[in-house]
Formats: sequence, structure tokens, C-alpha cells
Amino acid sequence: MIDKGDTFGLGQLRRGIVEWCVLALLQHHERYGFELAKTLSAANLIASEGTIYPLLARLRRDGLVETLWRESAEGPPRRYYVLTTSGKQSLQLFRNQWQQFKESVDQFLDEGTREEHHDHLEPK
Repeated sequence: MIDKGDTFGLGQLRRGIVEWCVLALLQHHERYGFELAKTLSAANLIASEGTIYPLLARLRRDGLVETLWRESAEGPPRRYYVLTTSGKQSLQLFRNQWQQFKESVDQFLDEGTREEHHDHLEPK
């Protein structure tokens, strides 16, 4: 059942996709947790900073990310997250599957639009 406040079920879709967005954000350089949270929050992929840390802990346990401690000019040392080789491989596999998934969904969405447009063009 779809939550009334989430008419299209996008919350569930976000929860399923956010870990892959985190891995993608880490593919080119390390980032610290708050930086990841700000970026994902600005894109409306997470509701609050608190949701990112359990995810990062799980990614670390699963061997997809590693952490490094770095000094910060703005306060205490920060824990930075880095993609592991396994994380890079997982992200690439997901990318391939996502492309196929996206194309399938787009095909249905586009088909629905074409049918809708066609219905409006037919004489009544």
C-alpha cells in the first residue's frame, strides 16, 4: 500500500536507490558523512542527516567503502569514506542493471504518453 503522503511511492524508491547514489558520489574522491548527507538532502534523496550514517556503516561492513580519518581546519578530525575495489565493481554492475531497468520503465512511460497522445488525435 502506498503512503498517502507519498502518492507515487517515491520514498520507497529513494530508500532503495540512495546507497547507489552514495557509491556514485564516492567514485572520484573521498567525502565525509555530513558532506554526503548535504548533497543527498539537497537532491531530496534523504530526509535528514541521521539517515546516512546507518547506511554508511552498512556499506563499510559490506566492504564497499573504507574510512580514513583526516584533520579538519573547522573542528575535530573527520571520517572520510572511500570506495573500495569491491564498491567500484558493485557500482559498475548496478550501473549496467540500472540502465536496463531505466530503459524498460522509460519504454512503458513513453508508450503510455504515445497512447494518450494518439487517443486525443483520433476522431470521436
